[in-house]
Formats: sequence, structure tokens, C-alpha cells
Amino acid sequence: MIHGFGAGGNADSISRLVAAALSESLGVSVVVDAKPGAGGNIASEYVSRASPDGYTLILLTGGHAVSAALYKKLRFNPVDSFTFVSLVGTFPFVVATRADSPIKDLADLIAISRQSPGKLSFSSVGFGSTQHLTGELLALSAGGKLTHIPYRGGMQPLTDVLAGQIDLIVDTITVTGPAIKAGTLKGLGASSSSPWPSLPGVPTIASQLPGFDVKSWIGIALPAGAPPEVVAKLNESLRKAVSDPAFQGRLELLGIRAEFSTPDATQAFVASEIKRWSEVIDRAGVEKVN
Repeated sequence: MIHGFGAGGNADSISRLVAAALSESLGVSVVVDAKPGAGGNIASEYVSRASPDGYTLILLTGGHAVSAALYKKLRFNPVDSFTFVSLVGTFPFVVATRADSPIKDLADLIAISRQSPGKLSFSSVGFGSTQHLTGELLALSAGGKLTHIPYRGGMQPLTDVLAGQIDLIVDTITVTGPAIKAGTLKGLGASSSSPWPSLPGVPTIASQLPGFDVKSWIGIALPAGAPPEVVAKLNESLRKAVSDPAFQGRLELLGIRAEFSTPDATQAFVASEIKRWSEVIDRAGVEKVN
């Protein structure tokens, strides 16, 4: 099982959970191999060129759809180069600020972004990341403007927002959750359309901006041309894993809600995500990458 992110990160942790579940179900060893770089595109290209015999899988994230929308040209087709198997889970992002920030709540954030366009800054884990585009979509939906400050991931965005160097952080529950629970960070809004169980007391952005709904996702795919019987077997194994309360609990510790889908539904979902982020990029005037 290939993934395109650093060892020990969210994708790596999830890959190992999924690999263990598949190993148990299939009766074979599933080995995780990280090929980080280019927002996951190195891993995606590698798998797109692998033999479609069922022995090479890839764990894709929401960044797969963002890359497809952001890059003018990729060395693989983000939809046609893969045989999609199933979703594994979804999770929201959190917009937060330091506990003593003058930004009292989400309504206050929206008002400032309208009245003083660009005054408020927000972090992301990098230009073109899902976090970046979530912040851009928030500003567009609010009819205001926020200033994007890209980082290279890690905990530096959290450190800087707590120190008052930036106003807002847009990141995963993994990064923001402990600080929110500790009371040093104030959760202003979750990007999901409904309240998220592991974010008690944090309202949804949709409570102020109806219709706002951003959830990143984790899914499993094979190279294009994989045999239907292989796809069906893997899909059934993932269905069993996702319906297992113990597996669900392990994902919940990472702020992820387990989800399952058919191969056709997974492909349609990924295509719809690419379309959605392409529209956000165009509306926000984000420069595409060559």
C-alpha cells in the first residue's frame, strides 16, 4: 500500500490501520510504503504506472482532487489512471484562533473579513493544500477576503497562531484538537455541514454560512485496469473493516469518521471533488501550477 506523505503523519497512520485490516481479511501481508513529495503526486504517478494485478494499492487523500484542480498538467490522469475501490473515511478542517484573540466567534471573523478585506491572516500546510482552499472558500462564501500564509506543514502554524504571529489556523483535528481541549486555542468553526463528534462546542461554518461543507477524505485505489474480481474482493474487505466498531474507534481517535462506498460511487465522488475545487480555484483567483 503506497501513500504520498511523510512517515508518522495522518496518511501514514491511516495506511497502517487499513493495511492491518486488509491483512487480516485477505490472509496476506499488506506492507505500507511511503513515497512522499509533491503533495502526494509522486506516489500517485508511481501507482498509475504499476501493474494492475491487485498487488499495488494507493491510499489517496482529499489532496488528490485538489492537485487535479490546481496543476495545469500532471503525469497521470487523476481519475482515468486509477480503479477506485472505496472510501475509508472523511474528516473536516477546523478554523481556530488563539484563546485570547479579539476575534470572538465565527460571526466576528466574517464581519472583519468583509469590513477590512485581507486584514486577517490564515495559515495552511502549503500553497494549494486543501487547508489553503478551505480558507479561500470561507472568504468567498463570506463575501470577504483573508490573507493566506503558507507553511510546510508540521506544528509551526499552531505555534505561530498561539504566539499571535498569524490570526487564524485552518488545519486538521489532529493538529488543532489538543490545543482546543487545553483551552489555548479557540475553535471558531468546523468545515463539515453538521457538528463533528470530536469537536464538542465548536460550531459549524455552515451555521453562519449555510451550505458550507468541506470534508477531506481517505480512499483506496488500484492502477487502472485492475481485474473486476480483485476490485470486488478488496471492496468487500474494506466494507468489513469500516463496519467494525474497533476499526471505527481507531479512526475516531484521529478525528476521522469511517465511511464506505462502492467503486463507482468512489470514482464519481472524486470526479465531483475535482470539479468543486476547480471552481473554487477559479473564483478565488488562485494561480495554477505548471
